[in-house]
Amino acid sequence: MGSMKKYVAEFIGTCVLVTFGCGTAAALGCNGAEPNGAYLATALAFGLSVVAMAYSIGNVSGCHVNPAVSLGVWMRGNMDTAKFVGYLVSQFLGGLLGAAFVGLFAGFGSSMGTNALYQGNVGLSLLIEIILTFVFVLVVLGVTDKVENGAVAGLVIGLSLTFVHILGIHFTGTSVNPARSLGPALLKGGEALGCAWVFIVAPLIGGALAAAVYNYLAPKNH
Repeated sequence: MGSMKKYVAEFIGTCVLVTFGCGTAAALGCNGAEPNGAYLATALAFGLSVVAMAYSIGNVSGCHVNPAVSLGVWMRGNMDTAKFVGYLVSQFLGGLLGAAFVGLFAGFGSSMGTNALYQGNVGLSLLIEIILTFVFVLVVLGVTDKVENGAVAGLVIGLSLTFVHILGIHFTGTSVNPARSLGPALLKGGEALGCAWVFIVAPLIGGALAAAVYNYLAPKNH
């Protein structure tokens, strides 16, 4: 299948993830300090977005919709460098369009579903995001490593994204995805943009660590 179709699929998938995940957070006024219905609805919106995309574009591009996942797949040796770069560009552009939709729907003065440092602490926020992304990408690599898991992989990955959000929303709003964070931050500006680097760097570190650990646990020749 042509690479361009894969890139378009990743663009669409990431756009949907940001539109519905960040859009739900913005529309419901999700506040990580308040364990209410908006909190759980936001976690579910992100997870269900991945489930929906996994069973629609998964057969085209694998439905990474996340640079941290693509990094893990690349480190696993399941993607060449040129395609990896193409996926990253597609995902970031899709995230930006999704953020534009969120702004149009919920208002650019809303939270836009942006991330924030936990108690203004850069180091702690980095650590939280690294751990959350490590767990999520480890699940992705593990469940997609066996062909027989194909029928349930999308559901497992979506539920895993939901459960890392259930913990992480309270602390940072949960990124685990640089494309999901950068788009809303660019359009929101201010503090959100100022700390956006944390939510780009930390997920990439978490994804790389997950790939390194999984490569150790389950070498390619296993």
